[in-house]
Amino acid sequence: MSNLLKTLFFSLALAPSANILAQAKPKLRAGLIDIPAITSVLEKNSKDLGTDFAMIIYKDGKDIYKREFGEMKTTQQENIGAASQWLTAALVMTFVEEGKISLDDRLGDYIPALESYSKGYITLRHCLTHTTGIETDLPSFRAAIKKKKYNTLEEEVNAIAKDRNLKSKQGTEFYYGNIGHNIAGRVLEIISKKNFDRLVRDRIGKHLGFKRTNFMSDDAYAENPSGGGKSSAEDYIKFLAMLLNKGQFNGKQVLTERSVNEILKLQAADAKIVYTSPLSQGNSYGLGCWIEEKDAEGNGILVNCPGISGTWPWIHRGKGYAAVVFTKSDSPDQKRTIFEEIRQVVEQSIQ
Repeated sequence: MSNLLKTLFFSLALAPSANILAQAKPKLRAGLIDIPAITSVLEKNSKDLGTDFAMIIYKDGKDIYKREFGEMKTTQQENIGAASQWLTAALVMTFVEEGKISLDDRLGDYIPALESYSKGYITLRHCLTHTTGIETDLPSFRAAIKKKKYNTLEEEVNAIAKDRNLKSKQGTEFYYGNIGHNIAGRVLEIISKKNFDRLVRDRIGKHLGFKRTNFMSDDAYAENPSGGGKSSAEDYIKFLAMLLNKGQFNGKQVLTERSVNEILKLQAADAKIVYTSPLSQGNSYGLGCWIEEKDAEGNGILVNCPGISGTWPWIHRGKGYAAVVFTKSDSPDQKRTIFEEIRQVVEQSIQ
């Protein structure tokens, strides 16, 4: 057989295999970025993640990984649950920077109803660290999706003042719940004379280029700074990038470095732990976020804010990256071990 015929024979024999391989590895949609090892661990845990999910990783000034699974898109808006609290804490700090409030201001100076019911000495810091001492409901997925009976934050906070008992002295016990951040949000409304959703859009979203993030009420229940945020993976990774970059995003100083450090450092270290999120047991707490790893001075190194809705955002200041896994809001049974496995693979893959 001549060399020409041999070449033709082998080419024809290999053609079907080449076609199969080409079909097995379809091209990514424009704008998506793959790292095979990370995709592999996500696919391995796809059943527990709820089949429909997305992930973005940011490092060195750009997204280095962006993938969509099932029907989830990185631009898709979903409920973010407790990950709302990180945004709320950042919003509070914009007012602190302007000197309009202090984290240690008494709530009674802003909300007379709290003063009237012996809750006036609680501070904004207590609110953002779950140490108000006010009895609260255990966070649960059913509670998160149930419509609230309040039409406004004002109505809700007045009811908290009147109907909720003080279970402990402010600052002495950590009880993870959904009251403190809502009270803080109401204080911001009083100071600014704007509703909470508008404040998030104007003071955070506008500077980060948010397209699908809001705390809007649908007229059936009040805006909920503790767990009522809606966002997308593409929006939330911008917020994480800003924190990672000491408050800067796209050349703008959204928060001061001092504010970022305040959010990400250990708070209320002396408070007794009464109840904590099952997703975060053993972690410390900053302002609106959990500290999984910290340095000797209490500054957060690995910081996250998982919610029962399935949103799992985190930053690692030591390794210089941020990441978020976004899942459907009807998948509450997230397992911390899965996200720890994902994080470990991420860190091995992006060194």
